[in-house]
Amino acid sequence: SIDIAHSTMKPGRIYRNRGELDESSLNRSPHSYLNNPEHERQRYKSNTDKQVLVLKFTDLDGDGIGMISWFAVHAVSMKDTNRMVSSDNMGYASYLLEKDKNPGELPGQGGFVAGFSSSNLGDVTPNIRGPHCVNTGLPCDYLNSSCPVGGTKLCQASGPGEDMFDSTKIIGHNIYMKAKELYANAVEEVTGPIQAAHQWVNMTDVTVKINDTHTVSTCKPALGHSFAAGTTDGGGGLNFTQGAVEGDPFWDGIRDIVMGKPSNQTMECHHPKPILFSTGEMNSPLPWHPQIVDVQIITIGSVAVIAVPGEMTTMSGRRLRKVVKEELESVGTFSNTEVVIAGLSNIYTHYITTYEEYQVQRYEGASTIYGPHTLTAYLHKYRELAKAIAQDRVSGLPVGPEPPFFTNNLFNLLAPAAVDRKPENTSFGDVLEQVLPLYRQGDVVSVTFIAGNPRHSGDIRDKTFVTVEIYDNRTETWEVVYNDASWETRFHWLKGSNKQNNATVEWYIPPSAPVGSYRIRHFGHYKELKSLRPVITPYEGSSDVFTVMSSYYSKPT
Repeated sequence: SIDIAHSTMKPGRIYRNRGELDESSLNRSPHSYLNNPEHERQRYKSNTDKQVLVLKFTDLDGDGIGMISWFAVHAVSMKDTNRMVSSDNMGYASYLLEKDKNPGELPGQGGFVAGFSSSNLGDVTPNIRGPHCVNTGLPCDYLNSSCPVGGTKLCQASGPGEDMFDSTKIIGHNIYMKAKELYANAVEEVTGPIQAAHQWVNMTDVTVKINDTHTVSTCKPALGHSFAAGTTDGGGGLNFTQGAVEGDPFWDGIRDIVMGKPSNQTMECHHPKPILFSTGEMNSPLPWHPQIVDVQIITIGSVAVIAVPGEMTTMSGRRLRKVVKEELESVGTFSNTEVVIAGLSNIYTHYITTYEEYQVQRYEGASTIYGPHTLTAYLHKYRELAKAIAQDRVSGLPVGPEPPFFTNNLFNLLAPAAVDRKPENTSFGDVLEQVLPLYRQGDVVSVTFIAGNPRHSGDIRDKTFVTVEIYDNRTETWEVVYNDASWETRFHWLKGSNKQNNATVEWYIPPSAPVGSYRIRHFGHYKELKSLRPVITPYEGSSDVFTVMSSYYSKPT
């Protein structure tokens, strides 16, 4: 991506626009949010941030070449039962907008690039029907998100669609429509210099003076009991619940035997979090959590992008944006500054809650790994970066302690894929279950191939496992109209007995599909042993030709 961007670089302009998107997000820990001060909560209409920020990129002639947007929502419309690669609601939004701007091109091709990014999404879910007990249909326990029978596992948030695919489409389409509207109406040009400030910070040892008599400090990383409970987007399978402020003797005993007991200092530092995993004291075979993390701000004219190495909750993000905006505008260098949080940037450090939310110890608080004053430390560090940019003294910022670069003790828990086998008198790519001769728009085409393990295909950045092709009568050639990155296709690899595997390709025929003759092709690689050495060989297969009609009674054109 960097090489392509660099090779196609040219002068252009940037425009910004901002709006609000409703009915696409829900706070999944409202009890934690309510622990924030009332006077602070009263400044805002909602317990999630609804704003969408769009940056529009054009060439000097005004032709659009790309956009990037930020919206605070988790990309978890797809459930943990999904076993296919999916870019979720944000990816679907990107797919739709690039399809608009690159007509006739396959996903990932064409000159227009649409980026959809996360922001302070820590406590925000796209499953806007909220949590219910799936076995009874009744609401979950409000405080700990569990069910009387089934615990946290059966307390699941859902919606707005009938299933996860439908929900992904609805939320992704909402985000796409708002971004498209803001892009079309973006007229406020972004001008001015580009500046950046970056520091390495030892987040296990940050001390901040909060008044004349008190200082607070961060802690060595640790995860609390409620971390194991999961969230209403995907609950844990054991007897952990959100909101736990006391440990469990059974699990603590197992932890002490297997991983060692947390030190008294770490337990006191993280109070009231009952520690399940003292990851900052677990260093074998490698440190379980980072000590040195990035803090970074990039300003593009009047737009400030805060790169945050974790998932900030709604109120945490609001406090951070406020601090950075005030600091940038304090000396008159910046005015009308748009501040946006680019969540999950550079390195990953789980969640970042406010001090007040941390006390409740739901999943997000239990996953705030540097202790109750994590946000306070980040506010202090980002304020320093913003001040350095505003006062044009970034060069004087200390670099900070560089993180370790691990070259020893690296390991992979995923074993190499086994060799592939096939039934006698067959070949890889042969069809096991053939297509029907006739379909109409709205139907689902399905075909099953004898397949190798997809892991044997290695780097497939410029390749695909699947194509749907239409026959062009004018040129007497086949044209690819969908591939495995298309929303309309699904590629299921199924592991069979005796290492005999197959792959089923589905094509959900859209109502707009042209009538005509089609075929589905599958591409892959299989591994076999020759002279006891593994050899990987490409293969391909094709379905029979089938016809798509607008109805079963019409004739194809």
